[in-house]
Amino acid sequence: MAFVNNTMIVRRDLMSKLISLFKEDKLVLEIDRIPITMSPKNAQARGRCCIHKERAVLKYKMLPILGFSIDEEEDELTPLSVYAQRALERTETKKTILTVVDEACTACVKTNYVVTNLCKGCVARSCYMNCPKDAITFMENGQAHINHAKCINCGICKEACMYHSIVYIPVPCEEACPVKAIQKDENGIEHIDEDKCIYCGKCINACPFGSVYEVSQLFDILSAIKRGEQLVAIMAPSIMSQFNNTIGEIAHAVEKIGFVEAIEVAFGAMETTRREGAELQEKLEEGQQFMTTSCCPSYIELVNKHLPEMKPFVSHTKSPMYYTIEMAKEKYPEAKVVFVGPCVGKRKEVMDHPDIDYILTFEEIDTLFTGLSIEMEKPAIEKATAPMPGRGFARAGGVIAAVQHMYPDLGIQPIQVANLNKKNIGLLRAYTKGKAPGNFVEVMACEGGCISGPCGKIDYSAAQKLFRKAMNEA
Repeated sequence: MAFVNNTMIVRRDLMSKLISLFKEDKLVLEIDRIPITMSPKNAQARGRCCIHKERAVLKYKMLPILGFSIDEEEDELTPLSVYAQRALERTETKKTILTVVDEACTACVKTNYVVTNLCKGCVARSCYMNCPKDAITFMENGQAHINHAKCINCGICKEACMYHSIVYIPVPCEEACPVKAIQKDENGIEHIDEDKCIYCGKCINACPFGSVYEVSQLFDILSAIKRGEQLVAIMAPSIMSQFNNTIGEIAHAVEKIGFVEAIEVAFGAMETTRREGAELQEKLEEGQQFMTTSCCPSYIELVNKHLPEMKPFVSHTKSPMYYTIEMAKEKYPEAKVVFVGPCVGKRKEVMDHPDIDYILTFEEIDTLFTGLSIEMEKPAIEKATAPMPGRGFARAGGVIAAVQHMYPDLGIQPIQVANLNKKNIGLLRAYTKGKAPGNFVEVMACEGGCISGPCGKIDYSAAQKLFRKAMNEA
């Protein structure tokens, strides 16, 4: 779950500025001035040592927005205008999903335990006496000090201190990652291990310096539209949680970007419901203890990379995106398809699917509305809307509710696992050993479901209220 903070505001401001320049055909001409205009001379640096550092950070943060990973940077003297020109001329999307802006990633501690000035230099010295590595010494004023060269981060000293003067300082992105896929290198810069990453996106919003970025396809999509190519948008049901507008108004605004049509993925969700219910019935009749859903791509990545013992229990039914792609291709055989959704995991799913071309996050679609000056308004002709159970896929419990609605006599004993953290991953592992208290397990990477996805434009609390309002009005 993300809270609005300054790093998000900067990211969205950069996106909107670049999109606005694209609209005016000035992207290549004026992009190099953006760091200077955002951090002008004599301005106060926001969280950096100086405006020059801040300008460098802003420059490198624009690379992933343009669709480049930081590893693709040639040298520090290559201007942004060169990358912008390449982004506009590019005809194939990049295969990198996440990248770390190393210029921004320099501030987090390398060790987790620190003695604060609350230390009283007490006689007990429990921290010193219980340290297994003799890592604690005492300064002239009697206060304890941790020798970080010896410290193994066991935390015994913190537990032993009666004054609570030893604190645990996490590395936020590492702490948020449930599978230890992000770690510091010898220079203190975080790197993402693609062999471990499940693309849950928790690291993006956890970083207080905004150094973890998605490699965007914004300008691939805008360039395709400008070339006159036919693009269809397919919108995840959770888009209803992001705007205080009807689904018809949202779809109309999306179409104003240049899409020939915006289709609700909730239509495809009904086919997922039908197939998943039939598969559950078949597996239960065969004597299998339980089956899990397969809609969340981050959960599928978790099973494939870290939880192989769960594979026999995962539904073979495809996600709603797949069946909506089929609908879009049937209606527009020559069109390119763009998924619009709330998460990083879908980037991997889109990359692996041969019949879908691009992806936009809710954050990106909102910056497109801002940068292109698109306002929400009622469409001239109202389209047919998707069934309510399909729209309900957006929130935790939605898949269960849809299957129960379609198969009322199946005898479903539901289990919800919404939030792929270390505790819930352990819980899923226990289920594979015969400890599942039900027969249908809905798994979602995000707390509360897709409406709290890491790439939304508002926080979960506000999204939950908007989604409930939209469902009630529908």
